[in-house]
Amino acid sequence: MHLLAGIFVGGRASRMGGVAKGLLAAPDGEPIALRTRRILEEAGATCVLVGAHPAYAGLGLELVLDDPAAEGPLGGLLALLERAGDRAALAVACDMPFLRGELVRRLVDAPSAPVVAPRREAPEKGRAVWEPLFARYDAPAVLPIARALAARGERRLQRVLDAAGARALALEPGEEATLTDWDTLPAAGSRDST
Repeated sequence: MHLLAGIFVGGRASRMGGVAKGLLAAPDGEPIALRTRRILEEAGATCVLVGAHPAYAGLGLELVLDDPAAEGPLGGLLALLERAGDRAALAVACDMPFLRGELVRRLVDAPSAPVVAPRREAPEKGRAVWEPLFARYDAPAVLPIARALAARGERRLQRVLDAAGARALALEPGEEATLTDWDTLPAAGSRDST
């Protein structure tokens, strides 16, 4: 399967004071975005950056700007799916310092579906939620669904996955922690949070 992987860097990082989260160091010392790129390329994906944060200009990756038809991450997803054409697309957040290659490989190898993504319990929301920025999308199947939702003013990626008929990627014990993003670490923004 030929894959296009979009590393989403477009957020303003307002909870982090504007810091480019993907350039923060993962526990191994490598910047998170570069570590993510390496893991995705090892899984056979071609990587692009999704968003317009200027701090990532030096990474040497193609930059895919958000589609103006939608705001927030949906604009990024529309742009990634359009760029993917008839290929599958992986959407991955730039700020997951514990992401592991084995989990990426399981996502890549999961059975065919319009979208494949982990689904986790969110007690604060009282329901399970998709992990839309660690997901595999069948670009030609999902793009028209995402465009229709954007045209109605929808911004939530959860709605896209629901409408597309996403299939859950079961997480093995301990894998949920590998999807923790920088914002939700116990001491977000601190490398001393061990």
